[in-house]
Amino acid sequence: MRRRQRSRGERAIEWIEAYARAPEGALVGKPIKLRDWQKSDILKIYDNPVGTRRAIISFGKKNGKSSLAACLLLLHLCGPEAKPNTQLLSTAQSKEQAGVLFGLAAKMVRLHPVLSQTVLIRDTIKQLACPELGTLYRALSAEASTAHGLSPAFAVHDEAGQVRGPVSELFTAIENAMGAHEQPMSVIISTQAPTDGDLLSILIDDALVANDPTVVLSLYTADLDLDPFSEEAIRQANPAFGDFLNPREVMKQAENAKRMPSQESLYRNYTLNQRVAALNHLFSLSVWEANGRKPDLSVFDDGPVYAGLDLSAKQDLTALVLVARRGDEWHVWPHFWSPAGTLRERADRDRAPYLVWADQGHLTPVPGVVIGYEYVARKLIEIGTACDLKAVYYDRWRIDDFTAALKSMGAEGIPMSPYGQGYRDMGPAIDVLENAALSHQLRHGMQPVLTWNAANAIIESDPAGNRKFEKAKSTGRIDGMVALAMALRAATVAHEEPKAEFQMFFLGGGSRKRAATTSGQQL
Repeated sequence: MRRRQRSRGERAIEWIEAYARAPEGALVGKPIKLRDWQKSDILKIYDNPVGTRRAIISFGKKNGKSSLAACLLLLHLCGPEAKPNTQLLSTAQSKEQAGVLFGLAAKMVRLHPVLSQTVLIRDTIKQLACPELGTLYRALSAEASTAHGLSPAFAVHDEAGQVRGPVSELFTAIENAMGAHEQPMSVIISTQAPTDGDLLSILIDDALVANDPTVVLSLYTADLDLDPFSEEAIRQANPAFGDFLNPREVMKQAENAKRMPSQESLYRNYTLNQRVAALNHLFSLSVWEANGRKPDLSVFDDGPVYAGLDLSAKQDLTALVLVARRGDEWHVWPHFWSPAGTLRERADRDRAPYLVWADQGHLTPVPGVVIGYEYVARKLIEIGTACDLKAVYYDRWRIDDFTAALKSMGAEGIPMSPYGQGYRDMGPAIDVLENAALSHQLRHGMQPVLTWNAANAIIESDPAGNRKFEKAKSTGRIDGMVALAMALRAATVAHEEPKAEFQMFFLGGGSRKRAATTSGQQL
């Protein structure tokens, strides 16, 4: 009986399992054994009846994306998909990412005795060449000066989900350059982009409605109606879960994201492969409620008191938040002001019950359409007189108007210290606030204005992992949370750093007096 001829996809699978070696990990050097889901994706690409011009494979991180991409590169460089005298490219958004895919492919070549004799590796310029076939692969990044003048027959777009916005000059240049070939192919292997307006999202949405039969899509993503922290949701987006993707580590990520909403958006994007913009809420409602015990205001009479002041705009919300410690607990005493003349209008704009809060005494309406800072200054002077006020950290914005109000009242001795709102300064303040909340060490009494601020608080991270509040992206006012973070930071700095002290001796009358001073600007 005549044996059935293998399909193009089956030949690709057979070649990969015969020549590709695990480049890293516990099985390094061992032949790669493709999983069923990987075989299915490969068959979808190479056995498409009308031919495949573009393939999109999208799943969560750590599911072997780069290794699969390296296998496909070698398949077209020196395997059955190789076309003599052609160029192959991979693209990435950074030089480092471009180097990852090249590095894995080069390791696979070195680990196989036949490939190592067939393929030349040029590490310094990130190239692989097969002289016998005349094929050449090179890795490019969006940081490269130009991609014009190239004519690739095959390209891998690595982590296209990192492209922000609908256009990538590098992607467009490579796709247009492939038009000179009769049957070019590009493969996108990436976790999803965070928003609908990003390039990869647009390409996926177009593939989902099947406008072009030469575009094939394999999309592994968790359904939005599932519990995002469940194993069912995780399995939908991670085909390698329980195989070479460690289930304990992934479930730990889910638990961390559930406990710390600041991590949830990244978890949904990277682990669940969902389109979730990175708007990271600092707290979940459950964490905030766990700290909802009423503060004992007598603490503010007994011990040192620290404050954070966020003046905001004269037509919005101004916040002064005091903290004092007893044992392991931070007692929180917030104060808010807003102009009375625009309270109803801004209640509609902000969708917040300002009028109710004012009637209940949680918010002080200031006469007129702007906040007169003399009201805030008077309250701070009152607190400074009644309490052992050690430090007031403040946002520099509009502080000149406030200090003028203080001076006009003859205030002296208020320990004011400016505090930056950028990543460097606000990062440690957010860390202190987050740690206290997660340890259930706050006592804020569910003060409604502060609770509303907590629900609105959005943070952003820089590449180094430092964080700051992002007022522009928050859905409502967050002034109280900014003030609370500064107050807690003021308190921890006071405990971390010894206070500067000097002695002054007065001679005469046989007496000796000592005066101690601490750091901070005195007004």
